[in-house]
Amino acid sequence: MAGELDTSQIKDWRSIVTLIVFVITNIIVLVPFQLPIPIPKSWRRTLIRGARRLRITTEKSNQDALHRNDHRKPESSVLGISWVLVKFPMDFAPLIADLFLLAILAIGRQEVHDGTVGVDNIHPIDIMVFFLSLAYIAISIDASGLIRYLAFRVLKAGGRHGRLLYFYLYTFFFVLTGCIGNDPVILSGTAFLAYMTRVSSNIERPRAWIYMQFATANIGSAILVSSNPTNLVLAGAFDIKFIHYTANVIVPVLITAIVLFPFLLWIRFNDEALIPRQIKMHELPDEVLDEDPINPNIPDSRGDTHERQLQEILNPFLDKVGAVAGSVIMAATLITILAINAASQRGSETPVFYITLPAAFVMLCWDVVYGWWFRDKTRPIARRARLIERAKQEERRKVNAEHAAIEKADGRFDLASMSPATNVASTSAIPDETTNTPNAKAEVHDEVQTAGPETAASEPQRQAHLSDREIDDNRAEHGKRLLERDREKVSLQLLLEDAAWWLRETFPTVAAVLNHLPWKLVPFAFCMFVLVQALVTKGWVPVFAHGWDHWIEATGVVGAIGGMGFLAVVLCNFAGTNIGTTILLSRVVQEWVSIHRSNGIAIPQRTFWATVYSMAIGVNYGAFSTAFSASLAGLLWRDILQRKEIPVRSLDFAWVNLPIIAVTMVVGCTVLIGEVYLTRDTTPYTG
Repeated sequence: MAGELDTSQIKDWRSIVTLIVFVITNIIVLVPFQLPIPIPKSWRRTLIRGARRLRITTEKSNQDALHRNDHRKPESSVLGISWVLVKFPMDFAPLIADLFLLAILAIGRQEVHDGTVGVDNIHPIDIMVFFLSLAYIAISIDASGLIRYLAFRVLKAGGRHGRLLYFYLYTFFFVLTGCIGNDPVILSGTAFLAYMTRVSSNIERPRAWIYMQFATANIGSAILVSSNPTNLVLAGAFDIKFIHYTANVIVPVLITAIVLFPFLLWIRFNDEALIPRQIKMHELPDEVLDEDPINPNIPDSRGDTHERQLQEILNPFLDKVGAVAGSVIMAATLITILAINAASQRGSETPVFYITLPAAFVMLCWDVVYGWWFRDKTRPIARRARLIERAKQEERRKVNAEHAAIEKADGRFDLASMSPATNVASTSAIPDETTNTPNAKAEVHDEVQTAGPETAASEPQRQAHLSDREIDDNRAEHGKRLLERDREKVSLQLLLEDAAWWLRETFPTVAAVLNHLPWKLVPFAFCMFVLVQALVTKGWVPVFAHGWDHWIEATGVVGAIGGMGFLAVVLCNFAGTNIGTTILLSRVVQEWVSIHRSNGIAIPQRTFWATVYSMAIGVNYGAFSTAFSASLAGLLWRDILQRKEIPVRSLDFAWVNLPIIAVTMVVGCTVLIGEVYLTRDTTPYTG
């Protein structure tokens, strides 16, 4: 540690490059984009055709890819060669940054080891295994329909009274997040609110409801260590027992939640168009209410129509057995974690993933056995959906091909002149009910009617007087013939598609949970750990720690809380989400402790814990500040809203959240100041 406190290393060119790479990486994370890479069109066509001949992809998908490549990709001609621009996503910026630093020898084996295996009580592998295993249990509970059903009960309790319903939902999301974390609440709660506001005739904009849910989900996630990976990093870095962590943050968090509600209701969203006094909901026909609820985990052919959205709210699916099993496993896991963590001696703590990993395995076994037991009920529904989706793909492909032929014959290709239906690219073979538009069925009818002389003259006229059920029956028959034709030439893609469909139709809960697990978090977090560790070994974190030490000397406890809270919120938007911020600030505080230990001047307990718990509040609250990328939950929230046709612009996100984050941080930090003065003294912190 003594070597790491040497700040003279920052003069080395590799240290300077490391800091520049860190800053650029976080800017890319803040404003993600796709890098256009020009390649010759002939190369791409050769690659696609080669994949087909090697039986990697199917002929159908290659035809679609060639069509999109030839007509939809921006292209230019240089030196007589036609080029197309392939957009490379920069989501892998942290990984690219690590590889670059390895290439120039700015980091080596030690930084990679410390950034993945861990050092100084921060163990990334343990944290990721703990978080993913607990997330599996939580999302499995969500897949059982329990959260949607509870939200429905809250909706019934609130009735038609808009403000009362707003309060009930506010309390519901806050309590639920405090128990199981914010990911399941974001997954189900966001979709529920999108549907609820859409089927309400007098809620003009969903702004008040979706921003309320996002804020409460991130405030509530500060209560338990298990609710957010940032809390895991912080508790591990400073050897905090889970029960002690909760005891120190629960009062500021609860008071924040109490103060925030009237602020949202009567100040920030005080508009009858946002929160009407009386909510007018559309009604479902009695015959629809009497139908069996739709299990959203099973692919079906009914799409995302207006009626289905209303049905998911007013007639929600609930797997009672699965919900009870998941709730029992989750409760037992959390109680065991708290008990063992509280009873463990300092320096001999049991890794928490020793508890959550077996619990997640038990939950997985339950989901597998339960899915296999009821496979005879789920398979026919899913197989029919696949056949209908395959027929719809063929309809879209024909429409696209015929329009391309017409445009080519005219010597032009005007994307703006194409109808929305013809601008639909060939979709994946696995349908996702969250990505279909409410008018998907109507668009397909339009596609058939405009598909050309053959289909326009016969098929739509023949189906004009058919019911939706009969149309789907015809599509299922057609889709069956198409799939049989596809299987005439087996390819790797087709085998993978069949395997994925078999998994979804046989084990729908397992497939849904695995699909919603935050897998992107794993490489991102590991790469950010390595980047921060590079700053430590290159002398930058000690520099930041010296700066923090000077700030504390000038401002004391109040400055520690206000300064760390402000830094945490700001850096959430500029330092690789709140996870990257927690990693960086934890390292800075650790170096700050080392500086005082080497100087022989102890840090007062009150000052140290004021710093740590203000960081805990800041990294949780900072998720709803100015940028979606302040947290992975924010990126997930935005994606769900976009799929539900509720686009949220970055400027709107910042403009709406700035007053909210200002109020919550002022309240939380003010309460924390009073708390540390009442519960902490000035005795030296010994670590």
